[in-house]
Amino acid sequence: MTINIDQLTEAELIDLNNRIVERLRFLSQMRAHAQMLKFKIGDRVIFRPDGRDVVVGMLTRYNKKTVTVISEDGEKWNVSPTLIDRVYESRAKDASGDTVLKLEHE
Repeated sequence: MTINIDQLTEAELIDLNNRIVERLRFLSQMRAHAQMLKFKIGDRVIFRPDGRDVVVGMLTRYNKKTVTVISEDGEKWNVSPTLIDRVYESRAKDASGDTVLKLEHE
C-alpha cells in the first residue's frame, strides 16, 4: 500500500497522523501484554532499576503497560514486563546445617 502524502490536505494529514499514533500505541500495548502473559500474579521477580541495586519482589498486579511489583522491603514499583525475570529459589544446607536460599533468575 502506497500513500502519496503530498496530495493530502492538512485535515487529512492530521487525521492520518492521529491514526498512526493510535496504531503505534496499540502495538506497544500488545507487546507489553504478550510479555505480561509470561508471568502470573504472585510470581517472585527480580529487576535492576537504573542506578540502584537489584530489586526482588512479588508481582501483584497487571497494568496497561506495566506490572506492579512489591519489593521485599515494601516498596511499590511499576515496571515494564520486559525488565523483569522470574526468580527461582533453590534450598540448600550450608556448612553449619542452616538452610540457605539461593535466588536464581532466567
